[in-house]
Amino acid sequence: MLASTRRKSIIFFISLSALLIALAVALNVGWILLNWREVALLVFGAVFFIAIIAGMVLNTIFLVREIRRNEQHDSFINAVTHELKTPIASIRLYLETLQTRDVHPDKRQEFYGIMLADTDRLLTTVEQVLRAGQMGQRRRHLNLAPIDIGLLAKECIELARTRFRLKDDALVYREELNNGHRPIVQGDRDELRAALSNLIDNAIKYSVQEIQVSVAVVEEGKGQVAIKVQDHGIGIPPAQLKRIFKRFYRVPGQMMARIKGTGLGLFIVQSIVERHGGKVRAESEGEGKGSIFTIQLSKAS
Repeated sequence: MLASTRRKSIIFFISLSALLIALAVALNVGWILLNWREVALLVFGAVFFIAIIAGMVLNTIFLVREIRRNEQHDSFINAVTHELKTPIASIRLYLETLQTRDVHPDKRQEFYGIMLADTDRLLTTVEQVLRAGQMGQRRRHLNLAPIDIGLLAKECIELARTRFRLKDDALVYREELNNGHRPIVQGDRDELRAALSNLIDNAIKYSVQEIQVSVAVVEEGKGQVAIKVQDHGIGIPPAQLKRIFKRFYRVPGQMMARIKGTGLGLFIVQSIVERHGGKVRAESEGEGKGSIFTIQLSKAS
């Protein structure tokens, strides 16, 4: 359906471009043949010519966007293929080893652990692709309920610590709350958990050397609560800070290219937060200087 719609759009704009060019030629020929001194013809021709130029500019913009979108789709397919193929190949290798060799029980348990980790990686990739598709369903129902965002953040931290086998000091949690009031928000637990987990997983993934990630829940003025995820990883160029939340978009560069991903994580985060009436922003002083991602939500009244 999406491919068919895109083809129809491309055909429409190509046809529009051909029509505009034909009109331009006709106007120029008519201008030569007819009396150019007539003011009405002059005005009419000027208006038509401006319309043609505007149409051609819009047509060019559309074609450039389509080319970029196709490139992003190709990159996404390559990334997803890699994210699916690598763990499947790993699981198959260990299963063949277990099937053909007499493996020591300790080594067998190690193999089971690796295969479970690869299965988690597969499941995460599939969930991201499915969730990105669901983001387009504007009428999708949210199961709203009061949520202690601080406790939810702790759950996501512990899950990430277990999944990535991190030490206790690699992931740090802190709270800055006024008068000891808990940070309660009205939201969908599964959706908000997915958003927080994506930010924490990204912070870990892009910490290429020593992993030092902090998650802070801060109570802000006017009934707002912010969840800040900070890392000391490879950072983000300032010019890319607003573009990283686009679907399929990945920051160009050699350092970024070394880290595999689908380009869906931050798009999912922004979509979830906006559906909850909140905002998300990214901050970074540049490459190699880490980054801070902040989710801002309204506290439940």
